[in-house]
Amino acid sequence: MGPLLAVVAGLFGFIFLYFLGGIRIVKQWERGVVLRFGRFASLYDPGLRFILPGIDKLLPVDLRIVALDVPKQEAITYDNVPVRVDAVVFFRVVEPVDAVLRIRNYYQATSQISQTTLRSVVGKHQLDQLLSEREQVNAALQEIIDEETDSWGVEVMTVEVKDVSLPESMQRAIARQAEAEREKRAKIIHADGERAAAENLAEASRIISENDVAIQLRFLQTLTEVAAEQNSTTIFPVPIDILKAFMDAAPGTPRTPREDPKSVE
Repeated sequence: MGPLLAVVAGLFGFIFLYFLGGIRIVKQWERGVVLRFGRFASLYDPGLRFILPGIDKLLPVDLRIVALDVPKQEAITYDNVPVRVDAVVFFRVVEPVDAVLRIRNYYQATSQISQTTLRSVVGKHQLDQLLSEREQVNAALQEIIDEETDSWGVEVMTVEVKDVSLPESMQRAIARQAEAEREKRAKIIHADGERAAAENLAEASRIISENDVAIQLRFLQTLTEVAAEQNSTTIFPVPIDILKAFMDAAPGTPRTPREDPKSVE
């Protein structure tokens, strides 16, 4: 009986260790792909799970969003400008079975397709579009990469171009262009101001010319403004009509004969 009990105890111990070795824990953000004899058997949800050791193999697949840095890529834009561009790709696995069975390493594959797509899209856009139309470029990248990775069970959520590096000579050219653009806008604004001032001045002169009193008031105002300068000598004209009255009143001054209305009649 002793050897039999030892065999039974050993058998139960082996069964216990066998089942204990088959216990697996699938985390909340994972799904477990079970392969039995190398073939797909089932998909486990999060929780405490059991597989048959030596028969089954559980492959956990992370479903969380992954931020993939795309290294700098050298490319030539559509208008033949050499640039270096890097980006970041946000993606996640939506079909765990396809991510395991259809692609060997979906992370590396997504990285490679992102690099080639980035160079391709940059080559189809001009430099100004890369710098000013960043949202359209990002949308084009996201659409192309997502289409390529869809069969792998990977969904590309968004793609963002982080930086566009230009040669130093091109940076100087862009700086000169921006400076010329600012000068052009300044000249346009100055010309608009001059035109508006001229129009207002013309309107003011028209209004003043219609009223003699307004002309005299403007003349006196100008004299007041000029006289405020203490270190200046002011010479101003006096209307001849005002002087004529003094000339007529001065003694010994011949008077100009005036026509008598009665004699004219």
